[in-house]
Amino acid sequence: MKPVFRPLIFACFAVLMLSAVVHAAPNEPVLRLVADQIEELLPPAPHSEALIGDAWLPLHGELRRFYQERDFAAAWFHEPGDLPQVDSLLRVLHTAVEDGLSTQGYHLSFIHELLRQVQHYRYHNILFDSLSVAQLDVFLSHAFLLHASRLRTGQVDPNDLFAGEWRARLHRPDGVAVLSAALADQNVEGALRNLIPGGQDYLKLREELQRYRLLEKAGGWPEVPPGAVLRRGDADPRVAMLRQRLWMSDDLATLDAEDPQLYRGDIVAAVVRFQRRHGLSPDGAVGPKTLAELNRPIEDRVRQIELNLERRRWLPEDLGARHIAVNIADFSLQVVEQGRVVMHMPVVVGTTQRKTPVFSGRMTYLEFAPYWGVPPTILQKDKLPRIRADRRYLDANHYEIIPWRGPSRDPIHPSEIDWQRTTARTFPGLLRQRPGPWNPLGQVKFMFPNDLDIYLHDTPDRHHFRQQQRTLSSGCIRVERAADLAQFLLEDDPNWDCDRLHQALNASEPKRVMLRRPIAVHLLYFTAWVDGQGVVQFRPDPYERDGVLAVALDKLHERHVQTASSSAEEQIGTRN
Repeated sequence: MKPVFRPLIFACFAVLMLSAVVHAAPNEPVLRLVADQIEELLPPAPHSEALIGDAWLPLHGELRRFYQERDFAAAWFHEPGDLPQVDSLLRVLHTAVEDGLSTQGYHLSFIHELLRQVQHYRYHNILFDSLSVAQLDVFLSHAFLLHASRLRTGQVDPNDLFAGEWRARLHRPDGVAVLSAALADQNVEGALRNLIPGGQDYLKLREELQRYRLLEKAGGWPEVPPGAVLRRGDADPRVAMLRQRLWMSDDLATLDAEDPQLYRGDIVAAVVRFQRRHGLSPDGAVGPKTLAELNRPIEDRVRQIELNLERRRWLPEDLGARHIAVNIADFSLQVVEQGRVVMHMPVVVGTTQRKTPVFSGRMTYLEFAPYWGVPPTILQKDKLPRIRADRRYLDANHYEIIPWRGPSRDPIHPSEIDWQRTTARTFPGLLRQRPGPWNPLGQVKFMFPNDLDIYLHDTPDRHHFRQQQRTLSSGCIRVERAADLAQFLLEDDPNWDCDRLHQALNASEPKRVMLRRPIAVHLLYFTAWVDGQGVVQFRPDPYERDGVLAVALDKLHERHVQTASSSAEEQIGTRN
């Protein structure tokens, strides 16, 4: 070789070694070069995000920790161009919509572009950019971790979104451990599928989402024209349209009818079924409320199902083999034992101004013949004005005032209080109502201790349970069949038979009874679910929580879209 060519050869070799360009052949130097690139892409704190390629990537703790634990070695390939688990990951990510999840935030377009480049290098056995491999590796790991988190605990945090109204114990997966195990076992798809909530309530609602999406894709259902209230025996051209509408939502078995304009028989039964499924009065008449629900667009129902799948992800997968569940939006309570509903009853929940919160607790005791302690807000707004107007109000309604502190717990005489100056803040004691048929807590209350002072209780106002909309309480839950619930909770205690229970329910003095078997209590909020007979149910949104959640998810989607767009623009500006 002539000496004149030696400097040129060494120069070319140095350029190749110093640049981030490597040949598609497996070797340790190549893997180390990719690892160095990954470490450079993931700066340590205080950086919260990094511009990688054309996208800003949030540097949450799990992503950097995952690579730190592996000394920043590439996770998704063992040699340049060899990506055995990527197809599995992308297959799962592209089906995220089946769980009502957005694919925004996974940077799928960027992943596909990088993957195209890397595969091009491999198939043509040419030089490729190790930075592209590093970027691809990081984006794949980020997408896995984000999807794992979304599957298990949802896309938004309800504790932030509904501050004070929602207390969810989110069971976040250890994404680093899950991802590491998935790659080691070469089972990325299986690892992510295992994070999908496995309860039948979630899986059945997920199936309904697919069914309703197919209906949406086919054009949805027809709108029933407005008109006079349809009642059994009426003849109306709109009945044919109504048959089509109810058939499409599986409320009517067949479109065939002797007279398609006559409103009777199977079509009336179908309307009753529809009304029951939507929390309407099942009177069989198609009035304004029923017509409004019939004409809700299919897109609204799809969205409603998506929102409730998100809510289900906020709950633990297993609510307990034995538990009490209150669905606030359905105004109902059910007792579940070994997966079977053994008791079901209507309830009354908080008003829209005093909403019943969503949380879980553990019922540990009952209190028969309870006192009712008047909350400060009711004292200030309701009781004090009445007492000032009529000093006999306290005795006439069986109230007494127990001092907050001091050696004596004897009631304070009303004459000792300056009622014109006293407020709820300066009130000298607890205003409480004595046990009896006048007491708003009825004969028994069911306690699962919590700092919100929320519990279940009986009520003397039986007529409220006949109303469809039962947002009437100050936050606690009134149950229709308190005696039956008490009997169920005490059935394992041999000291409590029917006679003793009857005596306790009719006593005049309070009695606390500890449960031998405490039971989990879940206060929930679902406006769409699948019942035990496999029928999808929809309910109105009394607290307008669907709307709040929908806005939050839309903003999340928009933020990801805007971030991707602004990142691309910034990258272009940097290149220029």
